[in-house]
Amino acid sequence: MNFHNASVDIADSAISQWPDTDSLYRRFDALVKQPIRPIRRDAMAKVLDYFETRCQGSKRLSEQAKQVIPGGVQHNLAFNYPFPLAIRDARDAHMTDVDGNRYIDFLQAGGPTLLGSNYQPVLAQVQTLLHECSPITGLLHEYEVKLAELVCQVMPGVEMLRMMGSGTEAVMGAIRLARAYTGKKRVIKIGGGYHGWSDQMVYGMRLPNTGRMEAIGIPRGATATTQESLPNDLDAVRRKLMWNRLRGGTAAIIVEPFGPESGTRPATRDFNAQLRKLCDEFNALLIFDEVVTGFRAGMGGAQGYFGIKPDLTILGKCLTGGYPMAGGIGGRRDIMMMLVGGIGTTSKRAFVGGTLTANPLSCAAGYYALLEMQRTQAAVKAGRAGDRLRQGLEQIIERFGLPYVAYNMGSIVHLQTSGVMLLDTSNLLKLVRAKNEAKARKHMMEEMGAAYTAHGVITLAGSRIYTSLADTDDVIDDALNRFEDVFKLV
Repeated sequence: MNFHNASVDIADSAISQWPDTDSLYRRFDALVKQPIRPIRRDAMAKVLDYFETRCQGSKRLSEQAKQVIPGGVQHNLAFNYPFPLAIRDARDAHMTDVDGNRYIDFLQAGGPTLLGSNYQPVLAQVQTLLHECSPITGLLHEYEVKLAELVCQVMPGVEMLRMMGSGTEAVMGAIRLARAYTGKKRVIKIGGGYHGWSDQMVYGMRLPNTGRMEAIGIPRGATATTQESLPNDLDAVRRKLMWNRLRGGTAAIIVEPFGPESGTRPATRDFNAQLRKLCDEFNALLIFDEVVTGFRAGMGGAQGYFGIKPDLTILGKCLTGGYPMAGGIGGRRDIMMMLVGGIGTTSKRAFVGGTLTANPLSCAAGYYALLEMQRTQAAVKAGRAGDRLRQGLEQIIERFGLPYVAYNMGSIVHLQTSGVMLLDTSNLLKLVRAKNEAKARKHMMEEMGAAYTAHGVITLAGSRIYTSLADTDDVIDDALNRFEDVFKLV
């Protein structure tokens, strides 16, 4: 079928409009209050047959992996039902597995490849660097400076940048820095957000109000000063700040500015602005985790889109355009000066490190990737692709009378079919009910993801889609026809 462009004036914004969050939350509520609408059993048998008949190379490799890798899986973002696909080639908007099957790539490595996979102009610059210099020297390289200058130029809240090895490391460093700068220890996170896997942040992950549910192997002391507050509940944040003030204060509030899990529970339009005011009132630092939104929401990130300056910014993924060692802490100069590095430093500092951090290869890749994002307006074009995809998905969902919910913030597109990430966990009783119900809904999400894959579309966990510069109208329309074929199986 044909899917036509809507007449949306996007101008130079990567996000044409913020979703109507009131309407979305009503639709989320309706989705989780009714029985699940999974793929029919007879149709699911045919989906699974695809993997058995067309993906034997992947199956063999996944069995081999299980002998030497726990569960045979290294990547938490990988979709592994009924078994992981092994990828041979990733380029632009597509990837090909070891059996020669070609897929539209809406995973895009979890978001960093805004330009599309293996973007050739950046690859050429990286190859040039490798001919001239070792991938790592342990000493200063000009691309460290160039990359830092460029990030400081485009991101409103970043006056200085310290590179780290990953988003998780950047979060660890930023929280340590916030505590060192303020002399306070408590950190409030917005529940359900993902801020990496450090001991202190495996708390209230994915589902709000779940506290230490996933903190297996982590001593209670590690999360003793981590608190969580329900998304969009400013009164609850204020109460925590007031209570903390009686006990020594709050070092920082850390938030995914689009909402937990890249907007799975989307933030209301003014939520971040109100957090900024609360942090100012209670002398706490505001930390934006822009691992996903950095550059994907526009060159200025979510802070540029919302017009808010956080005190500290977490970067990852997009910072090196899909190349490894992608992480960084940016922020106000007076705070960042507590991250002075090097042997023999005597000033009071928050210690961070990493031998591979800020290596020439990653910094060159990041510098040229950001230049290309800027030159091509990649975030704007990927955002248009996200709009086109979401509009088409809404048409299909409405035509088939399905309860599913599609929405987007530019190039971050959400497709909620099972609602497992939307279950109400706002109090203990609801949390117990949600845990009982989550198993069936999670399996439905796995089955939907497998069906998308069998129809030639790779998503993140069957519920999230990242569009890129490589997603032309033809690519999006091809994907919509494939999604339609899947929804016919319900």
